Amino acid sequence: MKIGIVCYPTFGGSGVVATELGLELSKRGHEIHFITYSQPVRLELLSSNVHFHEVHVPEYPLFHYQPYELALSSKLVDMVKLYGIELLHVHYAIPHAYAAYMAQQMLKDEGIYIPIVTTLHGTDITLVGSHPFYKPAVTFSINKSNAVTSVSESLKKDTMRLFDIKKDIYVVPNFIDLEKHEHNFTDCQRGMMADDDERIITHISNFREVKRIPDVIKIFYNLQKELPAKLMLVGEGPEKEGAERLVEELGISDRVIFFGNSHEIDRILCFSDLFLLPSKTESFGLAALEAMASGVPVISTNTGGLSEVNEDGFSGYLSDVGAVKDMSANAIKILSDVETLKQFKANAKAQSQKFDLRNIVPMYESVYEKTLKQFMVH
Repeated sequence: MKIGIVCYPTFGGSGVVATELGLELSKRGHEIHFITYSQPVRLELLSSNVHFHEVHVPEYPLFHYQPYELALSSKLVDMVKLYGIELLHVHYAIPHAYAAYMAQQMLKDEGIYIPIVTTLHGTDITLVGSHPFYKPAVTFSINKSNAVTSVSESLKKDTMRLFDIKKDIYVVPNFIDLEKHEHNFTDCQRGMMADDDERIITHISNFREVKRIPDVIKIFYNLQKELPAKLMLVGEGPEKEGAERLVEELGISDRVIFFGNSHEIDRILCFSDLFLLPSKTESFGLAALEAMASGVPVISTNTGGLSEVNEDGFSGYLSDVGAVKDMSANAIKILSDVETLKQFKANAKAQSQKFDLRNIVPMYESVYEKTLKQFMVH
């Protein structure tokens, strides 16, 4: 199958998932065409089955904001005609599904018919889509897609609640390549981060308000009173400065390491004993899944898709948003006993296997096949 993939080529979850999906599909014999404004960050290898086409947005003094949707829809038309692309898979309702629909209509006028599969990742629904200004465009883009998928059951429910949707939404969860999470780091490397008797607690995010960074620090503050521990904070964002201040105020600067953005996340997770994700909302919780794939149990909130990823009492624990005391107690419960920690680590690894890309990618292939069949009938 010749598939065009449209995504944001950034470090964010949706771009990573779209890129990994395209690469795995190419290994399964499909011809993949990434169409976006710059090469996706995880797209290291272009091969005979993987192609990248850059969308150029010409600068005109007339436009205050350069019209990316126009440039993208024109590029999609050109690429479909040039390479015989059979299906477009777009990640995010706007602007991608919107631009794909325009391309579909332009191609129709030339007697070329191509279906659109749209994947909803979260921000396009919970944040952008519920804004009254964007609501009509998002509703239109979803309803005009030939098939729609969402990364969690929770996100599907939110979409149905917030918009007037006239079609079913398939739930195809985010995934992870478990083969990439088989680590061979040595214990002496762990010693660079913490002493032998210290537990390593980790949080990785973009340090936005929704991640509730002060809760991460308060949970750790409660925990380190009970047992020796270090906190690894990985990422950059608007909440980082406030986090540094809070750490200082609580007098735990010697036990907290701010890494900033790091390319050594695998190594940090490999040595971690617990992952904290007390977010206000998560459409899926890819960071939690990546931790579990490294055998790290997760203390998280029960919001959004997190309860579909982190199984309460098995791979970690779930609490209400803001329930710092409860999360602290659960963290101590996992960490204070060596055997309990060992069991939770094994359970976290086992839970992550449900989301291995070899289990999930065939679900996308099934959606493609179904969509092509139905589209050809119409």
